[in-house]
Amino acid sequence: MTALIELPPGDPGTPPHRHAGPVFGYMVEGEMIFELEGEPERVIRAGEAFWEPGGDVIHYQAANNLHDRWSRFVVVMLCAPGEPMLTLVDEEELERRRDRRAPRS
Repeated sequence: MTALIELPPGDPGTPPHRHAGPVFGYMVEGEMIFELEGEPERVIRAGEAFWEPGGDVIHYQAANNLHDRWSRFVVVMLCAPGEPMLTLVDEEELERRRDRRAPRS
């Protein structure tokens, strides 16, 4: 599945989630705060690419880092047959796995 994701100024993006398969992305416009389980959050800017492995890895953030402009990125998501493309992670699981999240500034 390929999708254009458009985040209004300051939008926090999708809550913590995971994907059944890998995701490849390209930042078309703006900036995104990107955080995967086990990695520190980082800013991805227009013209940069990103990826996530999917599977059991939690994707904590994909937020618009700009409060005065839209941010847009294209993603290509590969999905295991019969599995949902995106699954939200509940607070209980986040608490159980908090030791896997990189320290936050």
